[in-house]
Formats: sequence, structure tokens, C-alpha cells
Amino acid sequence: MPSDTPISVVTGGAGFLGSHLCEHLLDQGHQVVCIDNLDTGSLTNLEHIRHDAFRFVNHDVTEHIEVDGPVDYVFHFASPASPIDYLRLPLQTLKVGSYGTHNALGLAKFKRARFLVASTSEVYGDPHVHPQPETYWGNVNPIGPRGVYDEAKRYAEALTMAYHRQQGVDTAIVRIFNTYGPRMRAFDGRAIPTFLRQALEGKPITVFGDGSQTRSFTFVDDLIAGIWALAESGEHEPVNIGNPGEFTLLELAEMVIEVTGSSSRIVHEALPVNDPQQRRPDISKARALLGWEPTIDLREGLELLMERSTRSDLVGRILGA
Repeated sequence: MPSDTPISVVTGGAGFLGSHLCEHLLDQGHQVVCIDNLDTGSLTNLEHIRHDAFRFVNHDVTEHIEVDGPVDYVFHFASPASPIDYLRLPLQTLKVGSYGTHNALGLAKFKRARFLVASTSEVYGDPHVHPQPETYWGNVNPIGPRGVYDEAKRYAEALTMAYHRQQGVDTAIVRIFNTYGPRMRAFDGRAIPTFLRQALEGKPITVFGDGSQTRSFTFVDDLIAGIWALAESGEHEPVNIGNPGEFTLLELAEMVIEVTGSSSRIVHEALPVNDPQQRRPDISKARALLGWEPTIDLREGLELLMERSTRSDLVGRILGA
């Protein structure tokens, strides 16, 4: 590769978001080192990438990370992210948020690279402030079932800021709100892949509680554009990247039925413990600082997801072409 080619390391690069980020970086002319232990990621997310500038490394980032040569960017996306995964892997989730973040930051420090950690809107917990700005400190239950994920990400943010303030590492923090798109797993426990799978199979769509709880859904293309804008900026403090369009889960279920043409009916199940009642990003900072805002609304995004996937893929694991 030419000596002026940017080199990026993506931890968790075989996951849903990580694989899309790897693609984007390759499109930007980067050489990409993708690191993943495949606990929740999959090589099928990367099988379509045929590029001399791409390298996959099977490695657990809770162990020391070694990369030969220079590195310009470290994107730390490694972590179980869906409820099914982090409830099944609670200790691994806490370790990747602590040891994994420490090792990724250590790599960025050693290579003098720009570091960006994927945090989450879950740091706001079940919020008392709506919509949620970056200045809101959140309402999180640290010992509830979701605490292993929420607190792992809150700790990762604290560690990232400590490395910036005390070690001088060039860091960034993105707080990601609910994201959907090709390559989500149909059984990962999140609303959109679950509703789509159920609708396409003609099964009842299961809505927790009365369905009045709200979420804001971002199509993956918009999210990756916002993450790249943040990586290129000089910002160090957290930035929300999400779509401020707010929908109840009942509205989402009805929209999925319309988009898929399904005959499924909606049924209700008990609400999970500590399930947030409201979730909507305040993206004023992203607009002002990055000149970024989403361009794809929910209905268009669902239609794009359907267009980029075959029916069998959607039912099986929602894999994009």
C-alpha cells in the first residue's frame, strides 16, 4: 500500500455495525485491520469483502492487542450489543468494556492514533430528560439485568476520557441510538429484526407491554456517515448519533406489517425489567459540530432493508447483499 494510505483498526469488525464501518473505511481508501473473536460477530458479515487493503485477525481484545506498522485510527466496536447476547455473556460484556477498551486505548496511545469508542444511548438508562442531550447523566440501574451492558459502556467512556486527559490520547466517543439495517441477526432480540422475522413468517408480532414505549431508529448508512464525521473532527466529548424521529413500538409493529404485506397480528407480552420508556436523541451537537443529520426516515429505511435482502436471508439473519 502507498505510504500515505490511512490505516484503521476496527475491533468488533465482524459484527453488524463493525462490518459496515469496515466497508466504509475501505471506500474512503483506508487499509483496514478487522479484529474480532467471533463471539457475536460472524465471518459471513465479511465474506463479500474482497480487497487487498483488508485483513481479518481472530483475536479477543480483552487480551493485549498487537498490530504491526503504523495505525492512524482505532475504532473500538467490540462488545455484545443485543439483549440476548449481553444477558448470555454478562462477564464477557463487562470485560470487553473494561479490559478491551483499555487494550484498544493502549494501542491508540502507542501508535499515536485517533481513537473512537462506540458507546450507546443505554448510558441514559430509563431517562428522566427527553429528548436526551449529551449533558444528561442518565438514570441507570447498575445491578439490573441490563446493567452489565450499560455500565460497561459508561466505564468505557470514563476510561476513554481518562486516557485523553491524563495520557493525551486523541479520543472520541459516539453514543449510538437504536440502529438497523442489513446484517442484523434475526434472533438478536432487538425490535426491528424480531418484528421483520415474525412478519415474514406470518407469525404473531410480539410487542412488550402495551407498546407505548418509544424508540428512535437510525438506518445504518446514516449512522456510519455520522461516525466518520466524528472521527474526522477534533471533538473529544460524547456526541449523540441517532435519528430523532420517535415511534412507539406499536407504531413500529404496524409499519413492519404494512411494509412486508404480512397478515401477522400483534400480541403483547410482559415488559422486560428496566426497559426504557422513552428514547430519543437530541442531535443539536452533531448538527452544529459535524454538520450531520440523518437523511433516511423509518419507512424508507425498512424498505431499503427489504430491497437489500432476500426473504430467506431476512428470515434467517437479515443479511444484506
